[in-house]
Amino acid sequence: MKSINIGLIGFGTVGSGVVKILQERRKLLKEKIGVEIILKKICDKNIAANRPVKVEKGLLTTNADEILDDPGIDIVVELIGGIRPAGEFLRKALLKGKHVVTANKALLAEEGQALFNLAREKGRSIYFEASVGAGIPIIKAVREGLVANKFQGVFGIVNGTSNYILSLMAHQDCSFNAALAEAKKKGYAEANPFLDIEGIDSAHKLILLTYLCFGRFVSLKDVFVEGISRISLLDIDYAKELGWQIKLLAIAKKSKDKLEVRVHPTLIPEEHPLSSISGINNAIYVHSDLVGSLLFYGPGAGWLSAASAVVADIVDLTKDIKAGLFKPTLNILPDTSIKGLLKIDEIESRYYIRFMTEDKPGVLASISGILGKFGISIASVTQKERKKVGVVPIVMILHEAKEKNIRQALEQINKLKVVKDEAVAIRIEETF
Repeated sequence: MKSINIGLIGFGTVGSGVVKILQERRKLLKEKIGVEIILKKICDKNIAANRPVKVEKGLLTTNADEILDDPGIDIVVELIGGIRPAGEFLRKALLKGKHVVTANKALLAEEGQALFNLAREKGRSIYFEASVGAGIPIIKAVREGLVANKFQGVFGIVNGTSNYILSLMAHQDCSFNAALAEAKKKGYAEANPFLDIEGIDSAHKLILLTYLCFGRFVSLKDVFVEGISRISLLDIDYAKELGWQIKLLAIAKKSKDKLEVRVHPTLIPEEHPLSSISGINNAIYVHSDLVGSLLFYGPGAGWLSAASAVVADIVDLTKDIKAGLFKPTLNILPDTSIKGLLKIDEIESRYYIRFMTEDKPGVLASISGILGKFGISIASVTQKERKKVGVVPIVMILHEAKEKNIRQALEQINKLKVVKDEAVAIRIEETF
């Protein structure tokens, strides 16, 4: 076998990076794997746009079928994102006997199980390293480097936009809205950043990490998701005073015989490795039985970072094809010690709570009385300086309590006349 032919669907930012790497590293890759990787066709709905790489016009098409129906193309690389028409393209590619490389975390989170099953049925593979953490090789590490391990937990900062916003708030004392505006200005946030700041993008990636680590495909509706839009500079500053950082964490961990799968703002100790991850960087912290704790860290965005992971998948597939090997898309066995998912109401955690109340006697007694009624114990309480006339922040750290009890207590506390704004509750995670 002298060459492998690639068809690329999606010639946007990451697609341009893939083309650049394949052009500039063509000789190097051939020397390393003994096979030439040839980019045979590129499909995009806009082939006239200016791009940072140049290709021959004959390589370009707006018709994906020119790639999907071409028997000479061995690997289809899908980089258009979204559910439709990407899902149809991947299914057709597999049915036509082609291997697939994708960075499409949303599609794999929603329809991955069906796509993986189809790939196995057709004796083909789906590789998707760039779908989580861009260039961080977390999927290969979990699937291959840690293959003998049993996992207790995975904790990820997997959205660069949200991490950039929280980092800016922490380091430059700016509001959420100001940090979001700066993220948009620098191109780190979309015009509509909803999926990023509300945690949906992180949830898609967590679904894939959960499958890799625990062999269980959860649906998006089973993932508790809470974004960062209610985090204020007050909370950032108070957390720092207490020795914590606030991060948007994607968490999957075993709790006895159940699995917790959740995304939300989280307080983590300043000495924990995840607390120092700033800017658009991503990090995935895994804990397993054989090696203990590992941290995978690097840029979670950038055209060449993500493209590097896509090219790595192409190379791995090329090696398999050359050797005449078939690797199941994911030969992952479920963790049989896990009997089900733990609903968010049933999780137990420590909590940071901030109340905005009237500055008058008896307020603290009223709040602590309701918490006590629900069996919630206070570890510490601090009344801060006034932020506006007649209103003071009260910050409490609570001992471990059940989420359901916290919610019920806060619902009653928020109805008190002396409480002037809805309480902010942030879970505290010690990890491992």
